[in-house]
Amino acid sequence: MQYPEPIAKLIDSYMKLPGIGGKTATRLAFYTIDMAGDDVTEFAKSLVAAKRDLHFCSICGNITEDDPCVICKDKSRDQSTVLVVEEAKDVMAMEKIKEYQGLYHVLHGVLSPVDGKGPEDINIASLLKRLQRNDAIKEVIIATNATPEGEATAMYISRLVKPAGIKVTRLAHGLSVGSDIQYADEMTLFKAVEGLSLIHI
Repeated sequence: MQYPEPIAKLIDSYMKLPGIGGKTATRLAFYTIDMAGDDVTEFAKSLVAAKRDLHFCSICGNITEDDPCVICKDKSRDQSTVLVVEEAKDVMAMEKIKEYQGLYHVLHGVLSPVDGKGPEDINIASLLKRLQRNDAIKEVIIATNATPEGEATAMYISRLVKPAGIKVTRLAHGLSVGSDIQYADEMTLFKAVEGLSLIHI
């Protein structure tokens, strides 16, 4: 039996989300149909508003409503350090611990030959331009996840940045291999920041 077209389209839409298969998408679709009309309307408005009102900071690549973002505009932060992360959600995870007071740079991914992602597909070029234009930056802290792709990205960035005489460090202590920053608890992140180590090539 085929589902009515509105339900089928809703199921297809949910299946576009990461980690959502056919069964889960079907369950979510029918749950949505059972929701109150006002809740569905607010849900739809939130989706549209998030896509319409949010964009990437022209300096660091973080998600923001205003450009530049509040972190880049905050002159009270340490202007000499830049923490490089994979995704905007990693910035939010780091900000929660209130231990790091420097700036950020969001890559929007990692190098992954298997997935066809090269240096031109992530936010590396803008990082290099930023370092060239801003003499105040003395240290780049690479906080990519402890995965093979994250490590490869960290080494690639390190090789590009080090010749400029900028110190390059890596989040090391506290994050186990295969772990994602967004899922780490606050104490683990605190220890990781506390245990910064130099990258050796």
